[in-house]
Amino acid sequence: MEVSPTLQYALLGPRPFFLLDTLRDSSLKDQLTRCARRRRFYRKSEFVIGHRGAALMFPEHSKESYLAAARMGAGILECDVTFTKDKHLVCRHSQCDLHTTTNLLETPLAEKCRVPFQPAEFDAQGNLIRPATALCCTSDLTLEEFKSLKAKMDGFNPRARTVAEYLQGTPSWRTDLYGYGTVLSHKESIALFKKLKVKMTPELKAPEVPMPFAGLSQEAYAQKLIDEYKEAGVPPEHVFPQSFNLSDVLYWIEHEPEFGRQAVFLDGRYEDPSFRHDDPATWRPSMEELARLGVKILAPPLWMLLSLEGGEIVPSIYARRAKAAGLRLFAWTLERSDLRQGGVGQWYYQTVGEAVRSPGDLYLVLDALARRASVSAIFTDWPATAAFYANCMGL
Repeated sequence: MEVSPTLQYALLGPRPFFLLDTLRDSSLKDQLTRCARRRRFYRKSEFVIGHRGAALMFPEHSKESYLAAARMGAGILECDVTFTKDKHLVCRHSQCDLHTTTNLLETPLAEKCRVPFQPAEFDAQGNLIRPATALCCTSDLTLEEFKSLKAKMDGFNPRARTVAEYLQGTPSWRTDLYGYGTVLSHKESIALFKKLKVKMTPELKAPEVPMPFAGLSQEAYAQKLIDEYKEAGVPPEHVFPQSFNLSDVLYWIEHEPEFGRQAVFLDGRYEDPSFRHDDPATWRPSMEELARLGVKILAPPLWMLLSLEGGEIVPSIYARRAKAAGLRLFAWTLERSDLRQGGVGQWYYQTVGEAVRSPGDLYLVLDALARRASVSAIFTDWPATAAFYANCMGL
């Protein structure tokens, strides 16, 4: 796989400084401004994880998205891992997202979709009564068929009457200017990341087909992910395998301990109605129990790590208890929200939205995560911003 030479320095572009201009006056703004004035070169940082690459502006999990993330200073890149009909591992956020993240619907392979494209329906007054739908999965395609696709920005138009309209659903705060991207198998992502000299964080995605699938059990699926790093000669310390399924993490800890010591438990318990991030009595397992099970890295959405006290962004009880239990923290996801009108109503900022009044105020959130909540790394859809901050703070 041909790539441009690895850059010694990160190329941040104008966005981190545009955001800095809109950051409210504060000691943090003064510190970052001094850094911007005196620093000529920026280096990649392992504090920065390219979430699906650089998905704010490039099609996620594409070669082009990964190259952009590495060029902007991400020291770790993420391939979300799922499998094809012939049981090859590929990079895709969900097993069944091909209808919104690729051009599949406009190719002959559309006939293989689990749910073919169905146009939106409207009543006589033009009101939408049934949105446009489709459902296309990697497990419906062979690897060869998957590789024939092109990646696009994730999104769809629920009011679409045609496939062409359906594929034109990119949110207005992102962009389609970088066009289609190149889809990758998991093995191809490993080869690319090695050439870019970055570390790797594959996420084992939950299957959307019954397991075992054609003889592939959940345990074999988890093992296959690790085996592809071993086959490529990647040192275990360069890999941070992730899963929302605690059983996957515990499998790696038991069966692949060298990789398991850097396994990341993605905390999705906020979806459980009985779970409250601010009430330790609802945490099952508790932070201490996770540590006893051998979990060393915990990764919740960034809002679970923060609270407001007197208008100031501070670490939440969740963050404090995790730190006390000896757990490292990763957070997700920066630059995945439309902050043009501030953080109120934005999912990733739900606990601190009132303190985020402009796009630049995301630096206040980032600073609270890094310096107060002791977050070790952050997933971001635009690595340049976090790389600028990490360089200025010596992370």
